[in-house]
Amino acid sequence: MSELDGINQHLEELRKRLVRIVIVIGGISAFLLMFHAEPFQISQFTLYYPTLEPTHNIAAQITNHMRINLVPENVDLIQTAPGQAFFAQMYVAALVGIVVGMPVIIKELVGFIKPALKENEIHVSRSISLPALGLFIAGCVFSYNFVIPYMLDFLYRYGEGAGLITFLNVMEFVTFVLQFLLAFGFSFQLPLVMYAISASGMVDVDFWRKNIRYAIVIIVIFGAIITPDGTGVTMMFVAGPMIGLYAAGMIIIERRARKKSNT
Repeated sequence: MSELDGINQHLEELRKRLVRIVIVIGGISAFLLMFHAEPFQISQFTLYYPTLEPTHNIAAQITNHMRINLVPENVDLIQTAPGQAFFAQMYVAALVGIVVGMPVIIKELVGFIKPALKENEIHVSRSISLPALGLFIAGCVFSYNFVIPYMLDFLYRYGEGAGLITFLNVMEFVTFVLQFLLAFGFSFQLPLVMYAISASGMVDVDFWRKNIRYAIVIIVIFGAIITPDGTGVTMMFVAGPMIGLYAAGMIIIERRARKKSNT
């Protein structure tokens, strides 16, 4: 088989795996845009069943939940053009599709790169697949509960102090929220990335401690890029947790190395 045939074969394999990922995310997103979650009670528990209701769909319910829990007091969420609410719900549905479909995404990506990995690298990739999903969800939950509400409240207090009536466009709001959910979901992978690199033998155990100053600079720059204001205050909402994650990853790697050397 020629080199060109080999490249074409890899590209075809990648295409098939990407198609499967798109089908999974698209199917979940379509479900969220078509069905409404209707609550019902069993004993003291509230459960939900889907009913076909595109205009009051699950994505709209999630958007409303975000409005209630994240939009600061005295700030009104509005749409300023036809279709903005629909496109906002599409964004929400796509994010939920990515989160729910993450096991399939990880499986397909690991399956694609598996032939190029060594035996120990295959073992490492398998061992981090489930933790990667858990950390992604943890990052989204952390951002939703502890970062986004305080960041929005902090930014909109300036308008309150100036006596302004504040409106927030639904598309800008959803884009802002999804940006931080994804940023924290992926940034929470940092300890796993560090572990995978060390476990595969690409760097030694001391690498992370020796380069911690450079890592902090890179993290701060990343925080400055994705945060909306230039004060540096909101930047720390992002950089602070990431520095903590870097330190946690470094400690875990060093403890693992010490434990391995003692056995």
